[in-house]
Amino acid sequence: MSKQTKKEIYSWAKTIVFCFLLVFICRQFVYAPIIVDGKAMMPTLENNNRILVNKITSIDRFDVIVFHSPVSSAYYIKRVIGLSGDNIEVKDDSLYVNGKKYDEPYLQANKEILAESHLTADLKETVPEGYLYVMGDNRLKSNDSRLFGVISKEDVVGKAALRVFSF
Repeated sequence: MSKQTKKEIYSWAKTIVFCFLLVFICRQFVYAPIIVDGKAMMPTLENNNRILVNKITSIDRFDVIVFHSPVSSAYYIKRVIGLSGDNIEVKDDSLYVNGKKYDEPYLQANKEILAESHLTADLKETVPEGYLYVMGDNRLKSNDSRLFGVISKEDVVGKAALRVFSF
């Protein structure tokens, strides 16, 4: 094998190792692929949707996040309704955060299907510091903060950044 061929092989090997290392670092610290399991976020996300989760972004109200379930070993995906210190109230199927009414357009499809019933029972909750209040978009099929309480910010994996592809 010629010296030039060896240099070329070495150069390609370095490039391949660098690419694998870059992908590994991104996967561990920046983005993670997640497969949606269940109907709790329908119609926003459906069962078996693939999403990329951004692990290094800040979390805001109404972001869709992935977190470690407080009741099982699974990951859950839900929408952030309340941030630390927020007073959450649902009254007559309307959401109020700190006394301000918020529209929830992601619930519209389910409200049209179930026009005669409420999606969310009335509730009042204050979110403690260091915690988030989360709910699924498919309120009648979602196990969320209404069932297991607030979640610790430390349990958050990241924010759903991109739906990669759906089946």
